[in-house]
Amino acid sequence: MPRTTALSPEHVPADSKPALDMFTRSIGFTPNMLATFAQSPIAFNAWATLRGALNRALDVKTREVISLAVSEVNGCNYCLAVHSLAASMAKLPADEIILARKGHASDPKRDAAVQFARKVIEHRGQVGDADLQAVRDAGYTDANLMEIVALVAVYSLTNFLNNVFDPEKDYPAVTPAGSI
Repeated sequence: MPRTTALSPEHVPADSKPALDMFTRSIGFTPNMLATFAQSPIAFNAWATLRGALNRALDVKTREVISLAVSEVNGCNYCLAVHSLAASMAKLPADEIILARKGHASDPKRDAAVQFARKVIEHRGQVGDADLQAVRDAGYTDANLMEIVALVAVYSLTNFLNNVFDPEKDYPAVTPAGSI
């Protein structure tokens, strides 16, 4: 049950409106998570700016497998539904989406990135030298590793927001990975 209100368009703070309108145009509707998050123009716009910048990091399939792995670890059913749909739209097959939620990918380079992201979230950034070397050996630069860490953070932010405020689900629910 939602723990706060998803704002109707007439109640969105003026400072949140431009970013929210941009997402609404891009997605085709206003997701409840965004209408909830928009209550705080400071937090919402900071997230929107970071997310927008990170949309230029790596490729869309790699970003989506990272989002799925992070959302699974954080237990965010809202984000799992959103990113399962986004991954499907990015042409990731259903078995790849399940694999990503378990922290893997069939593509070796993408697999290194998602495994690293999962280690970052599971170990709160306390990764070993071998973890860094494995993802570097897969072809990622240190700048790419920083982008992966930033993606983990931005996805965790929305995971935590959704877990705290529990906005009404407006995406098709997905089955927990543990039961697949």
